[in-house]
Amino acid sequence: MFAIVRTGGKQYRVAAGDKIAVEKIAGNAGDSISLSDVLLAGEGSELKAAKDLTVSAEIIAQAKSEKVIVFKKRRRHNYRRRNGHRQQMTILKITAIGAEKPKAAAKKAEEPKAVDTAPVEAAPATEAKAAKPAAEKKPAAAKKPAAKKTDA
Repeated sequence: MFAIVRTGGKQYRVAAGDKIAVEKIAGNAGDSISLSDVLLAGEGSELKAAKDLTVSAEIIAQAKSEKVIVFKKRRRHNYRRRNGHRQQMTILKITAIGAEKPKAAAKKAEEPKAVDTAPVEAAPATEAKAAKPAAEKKPAAAKKPAAKKTDA
């Protein structure tokens, strides 16, 4: 079975047991993560609905990619700048494809949280105070012209 997942702004075709290098993901070596942004999944020529699928992966290492040289030059101006960059990346090993997304976490998110009434009571008083100065503002007085200088 294979899947196409999106992470770090790029898309990867993965299968169980594959190792891929992706943009840096928070975590330490040995941690398990779940890639929930599955675009497509299938086996052979059959495609499955990827809506409820996740891809499980294990972080093998946090590393840096190869150095990229950035060289700028403006001819005839004696301007040369050389700079290097090594992108942070995470090496993942795909452990499983097709595990359904946990529905228990979704139910917890839907439950309304307990609302504290104390801040709600205090809020109208602060709104009234905030509205009152706006209503009492006086129009700006016309500026007086600057006094003329006289020779002494």
